[in-house]
Amino acid sequence: MNSKTIADGIIRAVLILVGIYLLLKLLISIKIVLLYILLASVLSLIGRPVVLFLKNKLKFNQSIAALVSMLMILGVFTGLFFLFIPLLVQQGENLSLLNISELKTSTEASYNELLLHLNIDPTSIDLGTESLSGIKGLNLEFIPEVINGLLGFLGSFSAGLFATLFISFFFLKDSKMLENTILLFMPKEKHQKSKEAFSTIKNLLSRYFLGLLLQILILFLIYTISLTIFEVPNAMIIAFLCALLNLIPYIGPVLGALLMSSLTMSSFLGADFADFILPKTIYVLIGFAVGQLVDNLFTQPFIFSNSVKSHPLEIFLIIVVGGLVSGPIGMVLAIPFYTSLKVILKVFFKDYSFVKSLTKNL
Repeated sequence: MNSKTIADGIIRAVLILVGIYLLLKLLISIKIVLLYILLASVLSLIGRPVVLFLKNKLKFNQSIAALVSMLMILGVFTGLFFLFIPLLVQQGENLSLLNISELKTSTEASYNELLLHLNIDPTSIDLGTESLSGIKGLNLEFIPEVINGLLGFLGSFSAGLFATLFISFFFLKDSKMLENTILLFMPKEKHQKSKEAFSTIKNLLSRYFLGLLLQILILFLIYTISLTIFEVPNAMIIAFLCALLNLIPYIGPVLGALLMSSLTMSSFLGADFADFILPKTIYVLIGFAVGQLVDNLFTQPFIFSNSVKSHPLEIFLIIVVGGLVSGPIGMVLAIPFYTSLKVILKVFFKDYSFVKSLTKNL
């Protein structure tokens, strides 16, 4: 090996490293656009069965079918908007009319009731005294900043929602747009296998995301019934938030239980803690537990067995790994990523015994 060959190899390696660095820098700088594309891909997978039904069964034009599907998705977002906005307006009015002195007195009374219920003398706890002093000196000047921050978030969210829906429409209108873009960077001899992999991935993930929607709907109904029976205000909104948190594996149900119990308690602030607030919260959490039992014993096994076709132990391990790598977001994305990886392995490396064993159910 002469010096010219070594020099060419070094230059080629340096150029490859520089190219990878520039590519990563570009991806980081446009990460918000990549997020829109990712969300649009998820929405297009959810809307795909609707487009196929309208196109194949009702003989709709592809563009019309995509438009109808997008209108249905937009209708869901609009319904959620009208579900939450009245609550925000009501809370804003409550803040503007809030009697701070009454709030401090009520909070202090609830604090003392909690300690007495636990057989603790409030006067014997220095932390309690400091906490009550902090309540008395409560400064609410931060509220306008919080409201301004919320308005800014709503503006950014609206822009992101429009961009995501816009991209989703074209993904539904031309379901092979993203696929063809990726194929441009692959050798021609791999195109057929790549198309096979794309088709399988789209079918599996479409069933998976529709299964998640079914999971949210079932939990939403159970939680709404439970909260309504015990006359908790804004039952539908609380139920939807708790059902949505369930999408985060393992951590989500814990957060949902904390959210439901805290919102239930805060809805009856000022009532007798031992005789009213605590029993009502326990009953609501029993309803929450019923929803979790239904989800863990029936809904989740149905989703995983009929969509991603993976063993429960596989699902558990890949979710844990996703959580260690990227936190809650990694836990949510772990199953779709793992499913896509299994399909790719089966299509391109099906002759390996390990791959055969891993993908035998696909």
